[in-house]
Amino acid sequence: MKKSERAIIVKKILDKKYPKTPVPLNHDDNFSLLIAVLLSAQCTDERVNQITPILFSKASSPKTMSKLTQNQIYKIIKPCGLGPQKSAAIKKLSSILVKNFMGEVPNNFKDLEKLPGVGHKTASVVMSQGFGIPAFAVDTHIHRLAQRWGLTNGKNVKKTEEDLKKIFPRSAWNKLHLQIIFWGREFCQARECYGLECEICRKCYPKRKKPFVHKKP
Repeated sequence: MKKSERAIIVKKILDKKYPKTPVPLNHDDNFSLLIAVLLSAQCTDERVNQITPILFSKASSPKTMSKLTQNQIYKIIKPCGLGPQKSAAIKKLSSILVKNFMGEVPNNFKDLEKLPGVGHKTASVVMSQGFGIPAFAVDTHIHRLAQRWGLTNGKNVKKTEEDLKKIFPRSAWNKLHLQIIFWGREFCQARECYGLECEICRKCYPKRKKPFVHKKP
């Protein structure tokens, strides 16, 4: 089966299962989305959604957030993990947004990726889910599933992103990003399926007999 044929199978199943793709991180605007995505690194969306209302009740804009001390931010976000790094990044990027962008989150990769604590994946999520600009944010889960489904060679996250962008139409990127995450959490988890059990894995590789071994990012 060709990669293009597997891509058709993947998209058809995902569209049927997840016709709607609500953003899993609760947010009111692009600033709160940016902070939520930053906090989600090595933390569950559920935990982030518990913490952000507390944080944003104290400061809901770059201006008010920049006036909090790093320690005030740290005490609130500590349950999300990586507290020292994340609290420092949140305070610094808030100050930068006030100083350089009139308190607005920039709508381009170049400026987003210059912000403290904001890598390409985080920027991609903000661009796609915040601004509606086509992007394909690839995290470790999407990297894993794309390998299981034969859509990439799994060399690294960057290569996986490139491969997915080539095989799927640009208009589908934003939705597919979320659909793949939802499917991975529900049917094709890291320590389950192993490329053998879920509907997509079985249809893409009906003759696969041994657990699939992934290449790490």
